[in-house]
Amino acid sequence: MPNPRMPAETAPHERTLMAWPARADLWGDLRAEAEDAYAQVAMAISAFEPVTVVARPGDGDRAAARCGSGSSFDVEVVELPIDDSWIRDSGPTYVLEDERRVAVDWRFNAWGEKYQPHDDDDRLPERWCELRGESRRRSPMVLEGGSIVVDGEGTLITTEQCLLHPNRNPRLSRATIEAELRTQLGVTTIVWLPFGLADDEDTDGHVDNVVVVPRPGVVLLQGCDDADEPDHDRLAVDRRCLDGHHDAVGRPLQVVTVPVLPFVEVGGERRPVPYLNAYACNGALIVPVTGHPADHDVLALLAEQVPGRQVVPVPGAVLAHGGGGPHCITQQVPALPGRGPLDGSPTWR
Repeated sequence: MPNPRMPAETAPHERTLMAWPARADLWGDLRAEAEDAYAQVAMAISAFEPVTVVARPGDGDRAAARCGSGSSFDVEVVELPIDDSWIRDSGPTYVLEDERRVAVDWRFNAWGEKYQPHDDDDRLPERWCELRGESRRRSPMVLEGGSIVVDGEGTLITTEQCLLHPNRNPRLSRATIEAELRTQLGVTTIVWLPFGLADDEDTDGHVDNVVVVPRPGVVLLQGCDDADEPDHDRLAVDRRCLDGHHDAVGRPLQVVTVPVLPFVEVGGERRPVPYLNAYACNGALIVPVTGHPADHDVLALLAEQVPGRQVVPVPGAVLAHGGGGPHCITQQVPALPGRGPLDGSPTWR
């Protein structure tokens, strides 16, 4: 197999993939608000790069209307069978192999068989690649895209809470999981954090709620300044695990903590809204906010860490109620080497 390399999220994108809200029982009375939140993320990203939204057959016209397709927003809608709308987890994970782009198609079991059905989500990468004429490679391992973060230079960060959970790959050892990550993504150094967020029972502790890599050698870590919250101690332990760790090229990791973890009441539930469930697109960082008093200061801190990118706030409360944030509902399609958005395969034109 050629040597694969998963680019950093901050590397140039050809476009962003999203999926339109599909599981009615997840959103309940908040379905319209969820659609609005997805549309706002899609339109925010489309100011910086093209967006393709996958909608369940029959939902395409509604998704296109809500996302402003055909207007000044560069949002395309395609219809494919889907069960849910968290494309970070059910969609393809792209790697580059020499001059070509390949979609890694992990097994998807709905975060440990939590939701039924999920067969269409498991087949989404296959159907997407058939539609677009993209190369695809199936992995035998269960994995969601939100459970990993890479720096593009061989370093991967994940959590033990998720990847070692018995509801994913109960017959695989840590060493076997690491070997598959190295084979499929081309990483050489894997950093294991013990925890995701305490509230994150949906994904069993995805790392994309607590870590962003703005550039190689630097890790942004979600913190929690309220000592009465379980996340205060959990994230402090993650910090200690990162401190003194070196990346794949031997640099000691520089860890920058985002000190505040907002909580909101939405849909009758209290949910955390981590600032670091953020998505880096071409020229921007899309960040969930809630109107918390710390929003302004945290956005300023993030702007310092992503020079050259515009920090764009989007509403995060309803997405958090569904179990995620802007990062969970997006998936980057990396640009081919030496090419920018829309300059890749003719299938995109």
